[in-house]
Amino acid sequence: MLVTGFPAQAFGTNCYVVAAGPGEQCLIVDPGIGVLDRLEETLAKHRLSPAAVLLTHGHLDHTFSVAPVCGARGITAYVHPGDLEMLADPAKGLSADMTAMFGGRLPYTAPDDVAELTDGAVLTIAGIEVTVDHAPGHTGGSVLFRLPGEGSSWDAEELCLSGDVLFAGSIGRTDLPGGSTPTMMASLRDKILPLADDTVVLPGHGPATTIGRERASNPYLRDLTAAPGRFL
Repeated sequence: MLVTGFPAQAFGTNCYVVAAGPGEQCLIVDPGIGVLDRLEETLAKHRLSPAAVLLTHGHLDHTFSVAPVCGARGITAYVHPGDLEMLADPAKGLSADMTAMFGGRLPYTAPDDVAELTDGAVLTIAGIEVTVDHAPGHTGGSVLFRLPGEGSSWDAEELCLSGDVLFAGSIGRTDLPGGSTPTMMASLRDKILPLADDTVVLPGHGPATTIGRERASNPYLRDLTAAPGRFL
């Protein structure tokens, strides 16, 4: 299993590339702002051919390059229907301040071919089996992608691409349109806490971590474990 990633030029959003091995088809996860050159270098280095784009949610910093990546290769973008409208109009997921900051200056376009993700779905694309967990709270359509990690650089039994649901030491914000703190806490309780401690978490921003590390030290997970009903 080949799993590699790099931060986008804006917001440090992690873009990941996943393949069964070098020279194979691959999945691209969350191609954000200013990733195209680095992505092409990564694909060339490992001799990879993109088969699909997976989106953990619809925020612009995770979706900005989805149309050029998909359009250049005629591939499908996968997103949960809860965030579908953001894929067509990213401003729907931005705060007023962020909308004013962007001011329509970013030439965003929506991808032509979009498929919807459903909770519990198991996708088999490019020879990789990916389990989808709907985990709303950061946005209404946030998802986790879980896949086998054996043979990857982490050599873990399972990898979890967590988007902006879970970070090393923190969680995604819930104050943007579509966000909800009680819903986020329910997702952490129902989708994150049941995962095995050795599951490697590859978040949307920041460094990789593990479920065990976050269970022990992440204040949001610790509070939730100590008082499961407090935030719900």
